[in-house]
Formats: sequence, C-alpha cells, structure tokens
Amino acid sequence: MRRREFITLVGCVVALRPDLASGQQPTMSVIGFLNGGSPEGYSDFVTAYRRGLAELGYVEGRNVSIEYRWAMGEYDRLPALAADLVHAQVAVIAATSTPAALAAKSATATIPIVFETASDPIRIGLVARLDRPGGNITGVTQLNVEVLPKRLELLRELVPKANAMAILINPTNAALAQTQSKNMLSAAHALGLDLHVLNASSERDLEGVFANVIKLGAGGLVISADPLFTSWGKQLATLASRHSVPAAFGWREFAAAGGLLSYGSDATDAYRLAGVYTGRVLKGEKPGDLAIQQATKVELYVNLKSAKTLGITIPSTVLARANEVIE
Repeated sequence: MRRREFITLVGCVVALRPDLASGQQPTMSVIGFLNGGSPEGYSDFVTAYRRGLAELGYVEGRNVSIEYRWAMGEYDRLPALAADLVHAQVAVIAATSTPAALAAKSATATIPIVFETASDPIRIGLVARLDRPGGNITGVTQLNVEVLPKRLELLRELVPKANAMAILINPTNAALAQTQSKNMLSAAHALGLDLHVLNASSERDLEGVFANVIKLGAGGLVISADPLFTSWGKQLATLASRHSVPAAFGWREFAAAGGLLSYGSDATDAYRLAGVYTGRVLKGEKPGDLAIQQATKVELYVNLKSAKTLGITIPSTVLARANEVIE
C-alpha cells in the first residue's frame, strides 16, 4: 500500500472513531442495578443476572459496566438511590425487587427500566398490560406470591396436629404485604387454621418473631417473599433451628442453612431472564415492546436433618416431590 493511501485510510478510521485518536477506550454502556436488599443475600441472583447478560454478549467489566445500589432493607432510601442512577444517566435501570421497581418507575419516564418482581405488575401499577407494557418499562415476574399459600399447605402436611400457623410479613413493603396477608388468611381459613400475622422490618425484630411463634402456640412459620427476608435467609434458618420452629421459605439457601423446607419460584431464573431483557434493551429494543415474562419453575427443598431434630416425619409423598432432599 502506498504511503499516501495508508495515511488516507488511517484518517478515515480516526474520523469514524475519535476515541482512537485520543488513545481512549470506547465508552462502555452502564447499567444501574437497584435492589431493596443487600449484596450478601443476593449474590446467587446477581450471578444469574450476569449470566443472562452474557447470553446477549455482555460481560461486566469487558463491554458493560454495572453500578450497584443496595437499600440494605431501608426501602425509604430507594427513591434517592434511583434518582442517583438517573442523574448518572445510566443506559438501563435493572430494578430488582418490588420496592426497587416502584422507585425506579417514579424516578424516570425516559431511561429504560427492566424490573424483577414477585407481585402482579398490573395490580401494583408498574404496567397497564402484559403483552405490550408500553413506555420505558418491561420485566419479569415470579410466582412467590402465588405459591405462598402452598408453603402453608406443606407445613400443615408436616405438622398435621397444628391448629394455628404464623406468617412473617414486612409491613414496609406495602405492595406485597397486603396481598400476601389477604391470600394467606384465605388459605388458612380453607385449611381450618388460625393464622397469626407477625411483622418484621429490621433484623432486631427477628428474635421477637420466633419467640411469638412459640408464645402463640403456632405449629410453624411461613416466611413471605420480601427482599429483606431474602437478605436474611441464613439468619432466619438459624433462628428457626434455635427456637425449634418448623419454618418454610422460598429459597434453597434457607433449607440448606437449616430451615425445614423451601418452596418457591426459581428466582435465579427470573434474574437470568431480567439479564437477557437488559441485554436486548442495550441492543436497541424498546422495553415497551417487550412482553412481561414470567419465571414459572417452582422448586421444593426439604432438610431431613432439621426434620429429625424437630421430631417431624416427612411423608414419602413430599419427598417424592422434592427437587432435593438435604441430609
């Protein structure tokens, strides 16, 4: 190639890619990841989210950057955290958890939002319809609100002589708490059980919750879906074991840490799907054109060691349905 032709070619490349002329790397897209819980309780879910991004060719630190904002269970911090991401002009906000999704929606009508929620997105006002949500928002739902009564049925099956059960609710998560309480009271009535609704909105409330389960004579405790409780999965399992309370939650980690059983939607799949949708938005698709997805896989985990300690015999019918029996 002649020298003049080479100089002309280089000049064209520099004109198209001014970042090369300055020696700078191309600017990476930035995702704002907003959650009401803590990073310790969500490490597996964040990994699943990154896996979904990778399916679309996006790898954190290589061609995309993620700015994480955790409310650490203090949901009143979420509006400010969402506003911070808007101010930073991120390319997409991944609003994982119901409180985070509502805060993100209130913070911006222009920056694309991909949510992950256990609630009905129409009922809580995130979208007007599921097939074409419109505007700047789309996302993924999971079944943890719908399967909550099933946790009660499973506990009743394992503790058949119980006349009453308890449910743990976070009252600061109003969008979920009202629906969960209503659904569980109806389920308890159908099973002929009294139901005690117990509240916790900080870690210091937990000891009192388990003490109340025993004081009230409840046969077991159902833990509702909430980012706060997800962050405290291991602590809840430890307290259930210490107080000898049969308890049911939604994540495998709870049963693995000593809780009696876990039954719920596969949240890791929901986060993976949210990562996929984020990647599609980064590639130029409009969130309002992407139908709301639902993670439909439901999993059951049973801890046989905990059952033996509690003096509970797990029926063979329950063991046969379990995805994993932890021994």
